Amino acid sequence: MSNLTTYIPAYMPTWRRYKDRLATLTISAGGASVLMAILLIFFYLLYEVMPLFNGATIEKSNELHLSAKNNASVYSAMEEQGEVALIIGSDWQANFFNIASSELLESVDLLADSGDIISFASESGDSRLLGVAHINGRVNLFKHEYALSYPNGERLITPRLESVYAEEDLGFDGLSLKSLAIRDGEDSLTIAGILPNNEVVVKSYAKEVDFLSDEMSLQAQRLSLPPLAGLPAAIHIDADQRWLFFLSEDGHYSIVDLGSPDENGIQKLADSGLLFRNGGSVSSSAMLLGGISLLAASSTGELAQYFMVREKQGSKLQTIRHFDTGGTVVKKLLPEHRRKGFLALGEDGLLQIFHSTAHRMVLKEKLLPEGKLSMAAISPRGNTLLLGQGSSTIQQWKIHNEHPDVSWTALWDKIWYESYDQPEYIWQSSAANNDFEPKISFTPLAFGTLKAAFYAMLIATPLAICGAIYTAYFMAPALRRKVKPLIELMEALPTVILGFLAGLWLAPFIEDKLTSVFTVMLIVPIGILLFAFLWSRMPMAFRTAVPEGWHPALLVPVICLLGYLCFALNDAMELLFFGGDMRKWITNELGISFDQRNAMVVGIAMGMAVIPTIFSIAEDAIFSVPKHLSYGSLALGATPWQTLVGVVLPTASPGIFSGLMIGMGRAVGETMIVLMATGNTPIMDANIFEGMRTMAANIAVEVPEAEVDSSHYRVLFLGAFVLFMFTFIINTAAELIRQRLRTRYGSL
Repeated sequence: MSNLTTYIPAYMPTWRRYKDRLATLTISAGGASVLMAILLIFFYLLYEVMPLFNGATIEKSNELHLSAKNNASVYSAMEEQGEVALIIGSDWQANFFNIASSELLESVDLLADSGDIISFASESGDSRLLGVAHINGRVNLFKHEYALSYPNGERLITPRLESVYAEEDLGFDGLSLKSLAIRDGEDSLTIAGILPNNEVVVKSYAKEVDFLSDEMSLQAQRLSLPPLAGLPAAIHIDADQRWLFFLSEDGHYSIVDLGSPDENGIQKLADSGLLFRNGGSVSSSAMLLGGISLLAASSTGELAQYFMVREKQGSKLQTIRHFDTGGTVVKKLLPEHRRKGFLALGEDGLLQIFHSTAHRMVLKEKLLPEGKLSMAAISPRGNTLLLGQGSSTIQQWKIHNEHPDVSWTALWDKIWYESYDQPEYIWQSSAANNDFEPKISFTPLAFGTLKAAFYAMLIATPLAICGAIYTAYFMAPALRRKVKPLIELMEALPTVILGFLAGLWLAPFIEDKLTSVFTVMLIVPIGILLFAFLWSRMPMAFRTAVPEGWHPALLVPVICLLGYLCFALNDAMELLFFGGDMRKWITNELGISFDQRNAMVVGIAMGMAVIPTIFSIAEDAIFSVPKHLSYGSLALGATPWQTLVGVVLPTASPGIFSGLMIGMGRAVGETMIVLMATGNTPIMDANIFEGMRTMAANIAVEVPEAEVDSSHYRVLFLGAFVLFMFTFIINTAAELIRQRLRTRYGSL
């Protein structure tokens, strides 16, 4: 178009030249604007997506010089905002500090009331529940709390250490515990300890609430454990208080089922074995957020994640994934409080930050000299790290780690999620609790997108192409002028209306008349062929009474009658062949699950939306084939069908292929129909009677609820980017194929 002005004759009037140039500029500007809009969409999506794959960064922000004596740290933590730190030293003084000013805010002597303390325990990294065991066997529980107030308009955090279950007699009378583990829940409290002779003891406290006074009391039960081999290195209790993890110094483990005693009242040993592939002793261990997964590091530099998995023979501890530490021996593991990530601090001062589900290392940096780590704490938000160096110096580090939970593995590979029996492709991006493990696999969404498009094209393609062939090549021109605009008018119907009808009317109708639906697909084609055969046997005078190209009008009553008979006989056929319920027969006899809003409903509804697009483009392509080609073929003795197959369709093939690709593009990007006509379940099942969730529908459902700039939000934009690239690649390949077809058949 840009070369039109080159061939303007000299005698053309000036005003026509201006109009031609204006049209050229306008069309060129419109095309450039479309390309620019597409590029802007591409770069905007890329802008939103790129932060997902950035690594973490860390920088030193402060160095604290504490005035209070800070012996070797037993426990350290921070409050929500990372402004106040709690450090419990080996002298059992609990000191609260202002991190910014190093000011001592509060000091609590844990020895004040109950005498000597022999061991200490924290419930988990994300919990504020602490326990101390005294030499007389008594166990006291505490929680560190932080009250927020605004005196004189200034923000003030007041820390305190509160006693929990102070009225209850907790612990093991007369038994001193050299190691302690605690786990509290809504219905029970479990305390486990290791005696000086390395015997493990466990008490379970059931919580009972008085019906009248609402006062809670604890009912204690001493659990009998089987013999556990090896010298203890650590003990842990899972969040459900069912499993006791016993780790020995030589790298072996024993798992005790606290909820399943044998006939003698002894808790069963569920599993035992070797923790590490390369041997070595346990250098550090911790429970990941949620209390399901165990993290364990060895003296040989191995670091792995484990959790209990159900099998036919029972439950066992399964090694889920190994993390590459580069041979660094991990001295301390710090699980994050709100994500399935953790920090691994090596004895050489190296910090490594991992995310378990994404199986990704996001940061590796040396922060301290070798052997100088005396304490470590991570803030609940995961953005502040305190590292103790010596007796009174603490370094404050700021961590920027926004999206550690996204990786190629998490997006496309099978992942072994917590509480699952095997690796799966799962999309479940959010839940109601903070312990939730996000599942962001794109695989079921991509599968659902292709599944919906496949069934839609399966229904739309033969109807649209065959209709286009007959309308353009065989139909009378007068009838074509009525049929073609009517079909194209279907494209103006909003897809939200189609989705509404598919979800609220078509899905229940198909479920109720399932036998008739399949009968129609079988009987109507046979009936049309039979009618055509009978019509060919009619007297010539009778057949010539119908003008050439008007025969489709004869099929309308035939199709309506056959369809009516199929649906009228639905109940009788269902009773005769399927025992009165085809849906139950499919489920029980064939073992195929059936969901009311399924791929068949989507295929029919979305097929109706795609048919006008494919039909219109294909019909125009066939009708535009030069008449001299078909006339020449007929003149050489070819039949109309031979002319259609050998001349017309090859010549029109670029246009037909373009129609199919545009129709497929619409099917892939369709949102409202699949949103309203399927169960929106992100499952991978090719069953036509099961639903799916497409990428487009997933974006429409979850973007309004996603927190701006969160990982979930950006992953949804990544889904949009994947959909954009998919359609771009498909359209590019289609254009290349179309050009080859045009080159091959353009010389006919």
